[in-house]
Amino acid sequence: MDIMAKLTFLGTGGGRFVTLMQERSTGGLYIEDGVKVHVDPGPGALHALRRNRIDPTQTQALMITHCHPDHYANAETLIEGIVTGRRGKRGTLIGPRSVINGNGKNGPAVSKYHQQKLGNVILTSPGKEHTLHNLKVKATPSIHSDPDAVGFRFHTSGGIISYVADTELRDSVIEAHKNARVLILATTRPLRSRIPHHLSTEDAAVFAEEIRPELCLLTHMGKRFLREDPKEQADWIRERSGVTTLAARDDMAIHLSSELKVSLPPRHGHSDYN
Repeated sequence: MDIMAKLTFLGTGGGRFVTLMQERSTGGLYIEDGVKVHVDPGPGALHALRRNRIDPTQTQALMITHCHPDHYANAETLIEGIVTGRRGKRGTLIGPRSVINGNGKNGPAVSKYHQQKLGNVILTSPGKEHTLHNLKVKATPSIHSDPDAVGFRFHTSGGIISYVADTELRDSVIEAHKNARVLILATTRPLRSRIPHHLSTEDAAVFAEEIRPELCLLTHMGKRFLREDPKEQADWIRERSGVTTLAARDDMAIHLSSELKVSLPPRHGHSDYN
């Protein structure tokens, strides 16, 4: 099977306690599709890149959804890697106002010193479209404690990957992710424990049922979610929505072509989806 696009989970944890203890890595997502893009490079990103044998100096773009450290903490170090040893400016940073300029409450997440090292710094907001080589990306709305937060929708050669970052459940957010082939949901809280500005298992089921992707993946799992057994949460969503749903694991990779293939490194055992 020819692999057209690849998505790697460099971390599947989220929230302050999981981030602090690194019970799961919080390294974000890595998309390869003619261009190499690192999304939400939080704490653990550097170690995760090494585990997955991904050379950070070959990354061409960083994308950050909002200005909370579990989504951006390793960004400046990664920028050093992108530009080191090269003449002229290189690489792209895409993020909303809080990440790029700060908004009075949050940020900026990346210093002006590091922004000036890059070839392009692009301010985004919901509805804006950007092109990274052959990859089209659209920013989507998020309802979060950072008022500038966004999600991202990637139009890859293997279909649409939609990343719903930290947000509350809203119709406008669901609508922005329709027709996704692969739906990634930052699902911080398990059943019966919803909190403001984040998705719970119940919310994730609504997303899956409304969008009906080929594959729904849960990530950004908080401490309580991990204690409640992520597989059981994913199974509940699958039974409720009828959509194949997996709780992602650190270093899980999704290969997108005419088929979807899920692979895990040996220490995680075999995948339960092909």
